[in-house]
Amino acid sequence: MNETKEDKAKPKPKERTIKFCPVCGSTDIFFASGLPQLRSLWDCRRCGYRGAAILEDGKLAGKLEEEYAKKRTTKH
Repeated sequence: MNETKEDKAKPKPKERTIKFCPVCGSTDIFFASGLPQLRSLWDCRRCGYRGAAILEDGKLAGKLEEEYAKKRTTKH
């Protein structure tokens, strides 16, 4: 398919990426609420992580999720 100049000039919609917790690999992660300066912080509902780092790599998140599950089963 050949793109015309008009097609190239149109802004492409942003792809939404899935966010993962860097500790447990969960997708149950959201912006920390509260003060405006906390908008760059994330909270994880599964493990309680709070921080600025976030994963967007599903394969790595899957491995983290497996490791987190192993740790939780050995503790109980």
